[in-house]
Amino acid sequence: MKIAQVAPLYESVPPRAYGGTERVVSYLTEALVEMGHDVTLFASGDSVTMANLVAVVPMGLRLDARKPDPLVWHTIMMDMVLKEAADFDIIHFHTDVLQLSLVGQCRTPCVSTPHGRLDLPDLKPLFHRFGNHPMTSISNSQRAPAPSANWRATVHHGLPLGLYSLHTEPREYFAFVGRISPEKRCDRAIEIAKACGIPLRIAAKVDPADRQYFESIIEPLLDDSLVTYIGEIGDHEKNEFIGNARGLLMPIDWPEPFGLVMIEALACGTPVVAYGHGSVPEIIDHGVTGFIVENQEQAIAAAKNISRIDRRRCRQVFEQRFAAPVMARRYLEVYRELVEERIPA
Repeated sequence: MKIAQVAPLYESVPPRAYGGTERVVSYLTEALVEMGHDVTLFASGDSVTMANLVAVVPMGLRLDARKPDPLVWHTIMMDMVLKEAADFDIIHFHTDVLQLSLVGQCRTPCVSTPHGRLDLPDLKPLFHRFGNHPMTSISNSQRAPAPSANWRATVHHGLPLGLYSLHTEPREYFAFVGRISPEKRCDRAIEIAKACGIPLRIAAKVDPADRQYFESIIEPLLDDSLVTYIGEIGDHEKNEFIGNARGLLMPIDWPEPFGLVMIEALACGTPVVAYGHGSVPEIIDHGVTGFIVENQEQAIAAAKNISRIDRRRCRQVFEQRFAAPVMARRYLEVYRELVEERIPA
């Protein structure tokens, strides 16, 4: 198939460090190319891909010192995509809602995958307005606030099989990975580790919007010999960082749409302790690949018993359910269904 992948322009594809959506777009794009499909990626010029790259901007907008206007450049990208639409069998958008007012004019089948939370009030009338546009969710939980949308499938994220490796002999620490913000509850992770008497290593970015929260709530908790704050890390560092941990702590307090770090952990054989919000019950098999908890008492007990989880089984589940080829094949099913629907009888 001739497939267009339309990525956000905030980060390169894949991103240099933190950036969940762009990473998933990269893994999907490369898997489709490896399967023999003709893929074109609309993204920033510093992206690295085997696909045909259409560079909309020279580099990811977040790291561009000139601070370009994201709305301007995403609008330009949408026009570029529509101008080339006839060259593709299917166009897959990963750009939140920016494309919704345009896809109705496009004769090429289109599908959109939102990558964030959908329980925000303004999204309900939006999805009602564009209720005919085909959508795929990244978890069943994600789509729950928008039941009237034209959901065609739920496709869980996938990672390349060789990106992470099984670590059967962990070291004596827990890991917290991702972003420090009120909803990610790094404070809970610190409490869990301290209650277990086991070190916690925190590899997480702090966005400008969360800087005050970090300085007032989290930074005072770092003054403990059991707690080490490392900062933001990239893909090349995660294999050892997550893989060597006894367990990944994910005590979230929000409806997580997917939680890529959970399958990163499983790929390393590292079990997960997570609060059961959002997609967590879809990703983690309680007692098999980790523990799903409801409060700190349960979380501490789970962390103390994390060695009961078979790390080889975690990796096996990853390969069966969350590998990039599995994700790509599932999206291909959606693409083919949409193309067939457009073929005149």
